[in-house]
Parts: sequence; C-alpha cells; structure tokens
Amino acid sequence: MEKQSVVHRLRLKVKARRAVRRALPFVASLFLATPLAAPVTTTAARTQSTSATAPVKRALAKVMFAQGTRQVYNELKLSEKGLSFDVFEKAYTGYMNLRIQGKLNDQRQLLTVVDFNLPSTEKRLWVLDLEQKTVLFNTLVAHGHNSGENMATNFSNQNESNMSSLGFYVTDTEYYGKHGRSLKLDGVDQGYNDNARDRAVVMHGADYVSEDFIRQFGRLGRSLGCPALPMDQYAQIIDAVGGGTCLFLNGNSPDYQSQYLNTDLAASAFAAADLGESV
Repeated sequence: MEKQSVVHRLRLKVKARRAVRRALPFVASLFLATPLAAPVTTTAARTQSTSATAPVKRALAKVMFAQGTRQVYNELKLSEKGLSFDVFEKAYTGYMNLRIQGKLNDQRQLLTVVDFNLPSTEKRLWVLDLEQKTVLFNTLVAHGHNSGENMATNFSNQNESNMSSLGFYVTDTEYYGKHGRSLKLDGVDQGYNDNARDRAVVMHGADYVSEDFIRQFGRLGRSLGCPALPMDQYAQIIDAVGGGTCLFLNGNSPDYQSQYLNTDLAASAFAAADLGESV
C-alpha cells in the first residue's frame, strides 16, 4: 500500500502542475493587462514584479486546491453516498488547516463529516479514509433534543442546552460512562463548540439511533447534544476515528464562523505540498 500511496501522490502532483500550466496564462493576464502609467526604475520594476507575483501565486494555489478537493470528492464517490460537495469542501478545508496547525494525528488521515442539514431519517454521517480514498462508514447519527425534531435547526455551546454544537472537533481518547463505551471530543471552534468537554459531548451508542426507531416514530431519538450512533456500529466507528482525527458537524446556522475555513491558508499549504515548496 506504501508504493500505491507514493504513486498516487506523484499522479496528484502531475495533475496539479497541469492545472497550474492551464491556469497560468489566464491568471497572469489579469495582472499584465493593466499597463504601467510611466517608466519605472529597475528597483521599482523588481518591487512591482514581486508584488504582482504574490496574487498570482495565491490564485494558482486556489485553482490547485479547488481541483484537488473536487478530485478527492469524486474518488470517494461521495455524490453517490449523499454527501454534497459544498459540505465536503468545508470539511476538507478545515481538515487541511487543522493538519497545518498540527492539531491532528499525522498517522491517521481520517475525516468524519456530519451534515445536520439532512433529516435524522437519512444516513448523514460519513467516515472518510482520505489516504485510501474509501468511505469506511455511512450511517445514522442523532442530534441534540433541543436542536429540533427530525431536522436540527438550533445549535448551542451552552451547558444544559441539550443542543448540538456545530464546527470542527478533534477526537481524543475513549472511556466508559453512563452510555458505555464513549469517545471524548475536543471542540476547536471558539464560541461554537469549545465547551464540549464541560458539556460531556461525546460519541456513544444509543438504541434510539436505528431504522426500527424511525419506522416507529418517524424520526430518530435525540441526545443531550452528543452525536449518538447506532448500537451495531458505534464500537467500530470509535475504533476507527479515535486518537486525533477530524470531525466536522455541519448545520444551517448563519452565525457560524470558523478560522479553519480559511481557504487561502489551506490552498497555500496544498499547493506547496504538491509542488515541493515551503508554505
């Protein structure tokens, strides 16, 4: 598998460089189309050239990152699995930025996405192996009791709110609590989910997360804010994602903002890695 991974990265680099060559004439023309107002000295010309290079490189990095994100999405066949590209793009951007900041386990290239824009009756959790380009799990997941009935529409970071909290999390260690085997989560979005530890927001199994429950009540049961999982899968999911991997809870909240959705930073790191340059 190591050789396949190396070959895959080399192929990505070739495709990225092709994208750069295709985009360069267009992007560069944006800066070359505007004539200089007057002759400039050699020093001024060098300064102007340097100042023009930075926007070109940023634009090229964005082209490469957009193409790379779409490629990963297509390779994982996520459209067939019900995960929209817009949600994946946000999750992947945050994943990249968390890796840049050293907040994730370098040995575990996993990304877990939950889309609370979907009803609880749909399989709205995906565990993605970004190295092997496979979907490890696609299953049901519950939201908080006060976040809504079948649809989660309200979110909170407050104690005893019994709501889900949106944003990026980093998984930690497991423990045995009132729900049995559970996985601790660290919320990294200040003001949105950084109170997860105090609220005991964790991954755990629950018997109200099942197709039988949906048939009986028309929706899943609800947690006190935890992303609760089906009893027949929660242990395997905890085994897979524990120990420093990325979890992203998406939802329809116009107030939500995150430093980890910085596309410029993620694109710069992505392009630098593919081209063998420093960030």
